[in-house]
Amino acid sequence: MLRLNGLTEYWKGLSGRIWNVEDDCTTCDILIELATFFARHGIKMMILKGYGLSLNYPVPNHRPCSDVDIWLFEERQMPDGTIERYGVQQKADALLQKHLNIAIDEDKHHHTVFYLDGVMVENHYDFLNIHAHLSNRTIEKRLQQLTQQPMEEIAVGEATIYLPSPDFHALFLLRHSASHFAAERITLRHLLDWHYFIEKESEKIDWQALYNIARQTNMHQFLDCLNAICIDKFGLSENCMPSFERNHQLEERVWNEILHPEFSAEKPQKAGYVKSWSYMFRRWWANRWKHRIVYNESLAKTFLVQVWSHLLKPKSLKL
Repeated sequence: MLRLNGLTEYWKGLSGRIWNVEDDCTTCDILIELATFFARHGIKMMILKGYGLSLNYPVPNHRPCSDVDIWLFEERQMPDGTIERYGVQQKADALLQKHLNIAIDEDKHHHTVFYLDGVMVENHYDFLNIHAHLSNRTIEKRLQQLTQQPMEEIAVGEATIYLPSPDFHALFLLRHSASHFAAERITLRHLLDWHYFIEKESEKIDWQALYNIARQTNMHQFLDCLNAICIDKFGLSENCMPSFERNHQLEERVWNEILHPEFSAEKPQKAGYVKSWSYMFRRWWANRWKHRIVYNESLAKTFLVQVWSHLLKPKSLKL
């Protein structure tokens, strides 16, 4: 369980993983404060990405974390005796406004944003932006189902922080990395997140189910490349995953793209809508080869859907 006898102590999860919080005490304090606040109102808090992933690293505080992603939920007992979890994002936002006088930014599609002691928190009601890509709806439905799986629990004082199941994290990490790769770029941190996560949780992942939905949504080539790069470049054991088809030419292009993006133009700052949209279109067109190994929608349909997505939430377009 988690011990909180000062900031020089260690976080110990139920799995025996250790997290040294000495160098990142501000964000850890935020997590504890939020989990405690919501627990007092009967709400449970699950952490996405970031801190949960850092627990897989040999030295957890070597993984940089800039913000906090959370999913807040309550539980109810069903007639058959099972427990169902359901999100309560709007209720939580209202509580933050009422009791802590925190301003809530509602200009994003799948989460709200607020700041606590200078740390940005994304409060998710959806895990993916279903307005940006139609295939996200298929994956979102599966992720919502996976929130019903048992979660890892870490005690924090009078509250508990929850971590997603390995099946949830595998699909969520895959889609998150794929989306960033297709839209802009991913970094070595994304690869290391995948590497250490797979190294730690491989035996708990339903690989067949993961590959089934990856093929259904045309992410399987990107998934193969992630696995291959982690094997070839970072020494991940091939035994951590089922056998897969190698495409060395595509793997090398993906690897080179991560290190040296083919589209490297700098985004104009505060340039207005015309220049910003022009830049985004040029980047989107240059990255169309990446789109083809991440999404199953056509380029034309994706373009129209994304234009409509920004029209619905115009402030989501950063100028």
